[in-house]
Parts: sequence; structure tokens; C-alpha cells
Amino acid sequence: MRLRRTCAALLFVAILFAALLSATAVCAQAGSELRFCLAADPKTFDPLQVADDASETVRYLTGGVLVRMNRLTQQLEPELATQWKVSRDGNAIGFTLRQNVRFSDGTPFTAADVVYTIERLMDPALHSPTGDAFRFGEGKATAKITGANEVTITFPKPVVGLDTLFDEVAIESAKSPRNEMAVLGPYYVAENKAGSYLLLKRNPNYWKRDGQGHALPYIDAVRLEIEQNRDIEMLRLTRGEIDLINSLDAEYYDRLEAQAPKMAYDAGVSLDAEQMWFNEVPAAPLPAYKKAWFASTDFRRAVSESINREDLARIVYRGHARPAVSWISPGNKFWFDAKLTPHPFDQKGALRLLAQDGFRLQNGVLRDREGHAVEFSIVTNAGNTARERMAAMIQQDLAGIGIKLNVVTLDFPSLIERITRSFNYEACLLGLVNDDLDPNAQMNVWLSSASNHQWNPNQTKPATAWEAEIDALMRAQATTLDVRKRKQDVDRVQEIVWQQEPFIYLVNKDTLAAVSTRVRNAHPVVLRPQVYWNIDRLWLASDGTGRR
Repeated sequence: MRLRRTCAALLFVAILFAALLSATAVCAQAGSELRFCLAADPKTFDPLQVADDASETVRYLTGGVLVRMNRLTQQLEPELATQWKVSRDGNAIGFTLRQNVRFSDGTPFTAADVVYTIERLMDPALHSPTGDAFRFGEGKATAKITGANEVTITFPKPVVGLDTLFDEVAIESAKSPRNEMAVLGPYYVAENKAGSYLLLKRNPNYWKRDGQGHALPYIDAVRLEIEQNRDIEMLRLTRGEIDLINSLDAEYYDRLEAQAPKMAYDAGVSLDAEQMWFNEVPAAPLPAYKKAWFASTDFRRAVSESINREDLARIVYRGHARPAVSWISPGNKFWFDAKLTPHPFDQKGALRLLAQDGFRLQNGVLRDREGHAVEFSIVTNAGNTARERMAAMIQQDLAGIGIKLNVVTLDFPSLIERITRSFNYEACLLGLVNDDLDPNAQMNVWLSSASNHQWNPNQTKPATAWEAEIDALMRAQATTLDVRKRKQDVDRVQEIVWQQEPFIYLVNKDTLAAVSTRVRNAHPVVLRPQVYWNIDRLWLASDGTGRR
């Protein structure tokens, strides 16, 4: 009995504290304004035409969606749809819509708005970048009202992960005279001064409420100021003129942590990877003996095991990175194959692998079976300090097994020309930015026929048996609706990539962000938008103390 009374008392205190916290947030927010920077003006306010970061930010803050991926749990949650169901054959999805919702200008939200949005989204004349994710095969997608608050959307072919794609589809009004400026999200665009700022104001008709029944969002306005210079942006943050920076590199993060540690957040490993690869294009203007090196799995594995990934993470990224494993980051909680571990730093083991291919270390120089000294160049983009430092460290590591590595930095257009058109390069060091959890987002990398299959793109048929196996697995996982089977196939692709190393994955960078101490309930995450993903539940404290 005493235990029950104690638990009841603790529960009462917790509920009271939550209520007081919510009340404090609501009372503190009259006239409040969250401020942060965009690197450029948004190119569009049409949510179906978004193709740049600034426009994506505005869409996230203003757009109302049927379902939303919770950036913290990486689980799909209901928004304008209270429930949804994907058909058994995977080519249709039915939504039950939330009732008594209005756009920011007061226009009622109805099933007709969903149909209108889908029709615009899939209109080939619009060329919607968002709509591209839904285009699978020939045929037309249709949207039909199937009940008072129900809509069914049907596609010509099954779409794997269909429900998750609606996270980026902001619903537009079919009737509002304000067109795309009438929104269903927490804010609407109130002012737009090109080159200077955008002011978003609280949507008076936003449907969400917190657990105590208070209307969301808590913050009255969001000011987005246009600022391209990161040094100025950092200065403004420390002066209290802006409230957050969504993404930082390691150098800026450490500078901030030394100056204002309560503002610095390391949210853990991101989805992004830094990697190198060898040119295996048959028609590349390279000597035949070098082509033979690069085509050898043992050679690639030996180079990989001669690189100290721990040092790259510790020195180049100041500890804000970790050795990479394969093409899916550990930050992708569901799809990452946890059975795999990073390749070890083992130069003796590397030399044993090379000996199997006829290489020998002679007076500190590695030579192939024909006597050629092993020397090659690696290209990367000039001005990227982290990659230039990584290349220099890899150069030192490979010298430990007798390989001479030459580092070449190129301006980005010249680099792209080398790796996509002339193929006049030997090895390349670049990164992959990945904002999508679903493996289908990398189909254009892993299919042997794909243009981004960087080591040997646009193959008419797979050049190797393992590439043929990857092709089959990637196509299989893209067409099955069995999630367990998809996971098995994707895990197998990760294992093949780990074994063959067409890409030598080096590090996964951490997600680094900056948040003012006056911003409360901020929980930076690895998925974009890292800081303001829960914008409607952020609130601002007047004293600037604490982190919550």
C-alpha cells in the first residue's frame, strides 16, 4: 500500500510539473520570435516545386502533411491523416482525414484538397521534384474521394515504402485564392524581403494542441535571415542575435564548445559518409597494370586495411566522427546491418593480402608481380579542408605498406568532369550526403547500370558476379512489400559491399548543431531538419539559462 501511495504521489508531481512547464511555455511566448539563418533566398514557395535547402526549410515550417516521420524515433506518425493503410499489393494507399481543420486563411481542409494536391504532384507538366519519388513505371496515378473524410491514391505499380513518401507532400488548397500561400503547417509566410529576411507568423488555424489543450506552436514567429557567411553567422549566434545553426562542421563546433559549451550539440552519427574509390572503368585512359590493381578485391581490401580510420575521425573531425562500416550508416537505426564492424587498421594483414596477388615489399617500395612500383594519385575537391587533411593522412598511411600516393586537388567542376565524363583519374575521395532512410534512395548508386555507380558507371551488364548479385538484391528489395525480406536483402548488399569494397568507406561524420540557451525543448537529431524538427513544441525562455 505504501508503495502504491508513493507511486501515486510521484505520478501526481510529474503531471503537475508537466502542466506547469506547458503553462510556463504558453505564458512566456507572447510576441516571441525564433531567429536563424538561411544561406540563400528560397527559390519557390510552391511546396511541390521544392529543390533547394532554403525552400525546403520554408516548406517544413509551413506545410501540413498527411503523415510525418518523427525525426527522433524515425517512426511515421499521423498528422492531417488520422490513419492510413497501404493495399495488400502495395500500389494504393487510403487515408482517413482529420476533421475540422482549416488553412491559415480560414479555408476548410477537405478531401478535395488532397486530390488536388496529388493531381498537381503527378502532373508531368509540373516537373515536381517531390513527385519524382512517386513515379514508378508507366501509367497515371489517381486520387479519389472514397468517403466524407477518406481518400485513396492508386499508382500504376507497387511502391515500396509508399506511406513514408508522403512526409514531404505538403497539402495545398483547391479553393483558396491565396493558392500555395494558404498553408496547414504551424507557420505561414507573412513577409518576404528578398536578400534580407523572411518572417513567418504563427498559423492561427493550426490544428495541433499539447497535452494540456494549449494551442501550438508556442513561438509566435520565426525570422529567417539571409546570411551566406558562416563566420558572421557564428558571431551572431554568440551575440544572441540568432538562436540556432542547424548544421556545423567540426572546426566551428569545437570553437563554439570552447566559447559557449551549453550551445553546442553533438547529436551522434549522421547518415553521411566520406569514402574513396578506384577508377575501374574499362575505357579509362590508364595503364593496363593499374587497371588490374584496381579491379583486384585483395588490392582494395589491402588499401582499406592500411588506413587508420580512428585517426581520421580523431584528428580530421576532432572526434566528431566514427569509422565507417558500409553504405548505410549506424545512424539509420532500422536499415544498418549491426553484424558488420569497421575494417581494422592492420598493415601486416594488408601485406599478406597483397602477397596473394603477387605484390611484394622491396626496400620499402611495394611492387606488383611485373615489377611496377605501386603509385597512384587521388583527386578531391580543392577548398574542402577536411578532405585535404584526410588525403594527406591516407598518403602517410599507405607509405607504411610501400605505396606512393599523390594528392591532387581540383575545383569542383573539373573534378566532376574527371569522374563522370573523361574518367581521367585513378582514385577519388568524396562524400555522400544522404537525407533519406530508405535504401531505395541509393538505387542510382548500386545498380550497375546507374550513372552514380562511380567506380564503373553505366554498365550494359554487370562486370562482376558480385555486382550482378547486388543488382538482383536491390531490385528484389525495391519490389517486395515484405519488410523482413527487404531487410534481409539490404543486409546482404551491405555485406557484399563490406567484402568487395568498391567504395572504401572511411568515416561517418557526427551531426553537429548549435542552439541558443534560450531555446527550450530542443533535441537535435541526425535527420534533417536537425534542430527545429519539433518546431511547434519549441519555446523560448527569457532568462537564457539551461538547455531545455
